[in-house]
Amino acid sequence: MHSLGILLSGRGSNFVAIADSIDAGRIPDAKISVVISNKPDAPGVEAARQRGLTALVIPSKGRSREGHDREVVAALKQHDVDLVCLAGYMRLLSPWFVQQFPHRILNIHPSLLPAFPGLEAQEQAVAYGVKVSGCTVHFVDEELDHGAIIVQRAVPVFNFDDEHYLADRILKQEHIAYTEAINIVLRGNYEMVGRRLRMKKIKKK
Repeated sequence: MHSLGILLSGRGSNFVAIADSIDAGRIPDAKISVVISNKPDAPGVEAARQRGLTALVIPSKGRSREGHDREVVAALKQHDVDLVCLAGYMRLLSPWFVQQFPHRILNIHPSLLPAFPGLEAQEQAVAYGVKVSGCTVHFVDEELDHGAIIVQRAVPVFNFDDEHYLADRILKQEHIAYTEAINIVLRGNYEMVGRRLRMKKIKKK
């Protein structure tokens, strides 16, 4: 049984989607061991507790990045987490944090990376005039929205779109993409070739 740790800062809609996928058997042999927020008022904390999950608040305000990260990592390890999923966690992880879970931290971003990294990705996409946007699930490394790509799902950008309409449509695909990516990583049926994640061929018996 794989143990997931969820980090969130807000409503946690991707956390809810992951939890729903686990409950429905779409992510087999996995459980959410702990949900951690750096924001005391994050709605995702209450959503986790309503599901009977362990939810912790480890405030980040006024603390050094690495000092806060060490406390978060200690909590993850206390709960035997072997895969960390960022679900709207609005805080950059320190290089030290990333080193504690090599290729075991996932993030989801509302654009087709490497296009439009950072904040307000949907607004950037609309302003730039792209015809296709989407979402990306990727491994987390020491740089912002940079790690190797696991799953991408494309979403058309329509003439009438603003960032809110686009964000709503992308979010629906995020919920699907995160489940796909978690399954890929937990099954381990891949290899890294440079930045590329390449699925291994399954040998027929």
